[in-house]
Amino acid sequence: MSVTAQVEAWMRAHRDEVLGWRRHIHAHPELSNQEHQTTEFLATVLRAHGFEPVLFPGTGLMVDIGPNDTERVAFRADIDALPLPESTGLEFSSLNDGISHACGHDVHTTVVLALACALADVELEYGVRMIFQPAEEVMDGGAEEVIRCGVLNGVHSIFALHVEPKLRVGRIGIRAGAITSASDVIDIVVHGPGGHTSRPHLSADVIYGLGALATQLPALLSRRVDPRTGTVLVFGQIESGIAPNAMPDTGRLRGTLRTADIHTWRTMEPLLSELIGQVLAPTGCSHTLEYTRGVPPVLNDDVATALFAAAGKRMDPQSIVESPQSSGGEDFSWYLEHVPGSMARLGCWSGEGDRHDLHQGDLLVDEGAITVGVSVFAALLDEYSAAP
Repeated sequence: MSVTAQVEAWMRAHRDEVLGWRRHIHAHPELSNQEHQTTEFLATVLRAHGFEPVLFPGTGLMVDIGPNDTERVAFRADIDALPLPESTGLEFSSLNDGISHACGHDVHTTVVLALACALADVELEYGVRMIFQPAEEVMDGGAEEVIRCGVLNGVHSIFALHVEPKLRVGRIGIRAGAITSASDVIDIVVHGPGGHTSRPHLSADVIYGLGALATQLPALLSRRVDPRTGTVLVFGQIESGIAPNAMPDTGRLRGTLRTADIHTWRTMEPLLSELIGQVLAPTGCSHTLEYTRGVPPVLNDDVATALFAAAGKRMDPQSIVESPQSSGGEDFSWYLEHVPGSMARLGCWSGEGDRHDLHQGDLLVDEGAITVGVSVFAALLDEYSAAP
């Protein structure tokens, strides 16, 4: 009997138990690097199914399944929540004020947890590793830390799913190459001698300099960077001054720089610093730039993505759709710097009502997505067994 058939049979028998896990995790969200109760809950469930999970320093854990004399296929779940109040009205809404699983990590975690438990009595041809990673939602992600802990030792490929409320349940969105973007934070402080608005010629106009940067920097980047890289600079914060007739001596401009091209990402900081200096030169203002590198784009491996597509078609020939490239960041990218793998989009819209967005307190996820996620991961294991 195939792995998929055995896992799906287990899911039918344990559906209510699995939904209970998801609802418990959803009701008890924890912020990045604070996922202590979540880690303990996962460890308790895994131990009850005969596993000996390995705890990471701080929070998070992993568990190995199957033979130890082969390289492993890894599946990654992220376990942290967001500092957002929940407004879904669900009976199992967040019990932690101001914190919610508004990005669907409770679903990701449940999928990998259920897959692990379903595989407890399955005869596997090769090893599998389940990674429950903390701190995906913070810069620059918890993936690097768990990689340093050795989670990729002996791993030849890695896979992940991310819920997508724009896709109906049953659909899996795949994309070879960049499926997400790099996301860096830009913090520019502009300096100049202040003064009075009646004598602007005696000072450097910090406000004017900030305005020039806000309008000219994005335009200049579009002429210095290949537009096919999807490079976008957007400012979300500008602040300066305390009075209408006083010219301030400092001001601040903050935003994000995103790109789908990893080579462009690696050259952005010196280019941006150069352009800022050129824009401000006529004003007489100086500046300091704090450039905080985030995560690289998730670059899905062609072969791993093809395996995802084949796995989805095993489950349902109509399940696979092409996913658009997102401007969001995802620290799954760090794993793909070391081993090939792929992240796919897991449809979670019920087909009725509004399609709620990620990172919003009203995000609703159809729980049927959990069964789909477990099935497609199981089908991936069958694809590996069938591969020459």
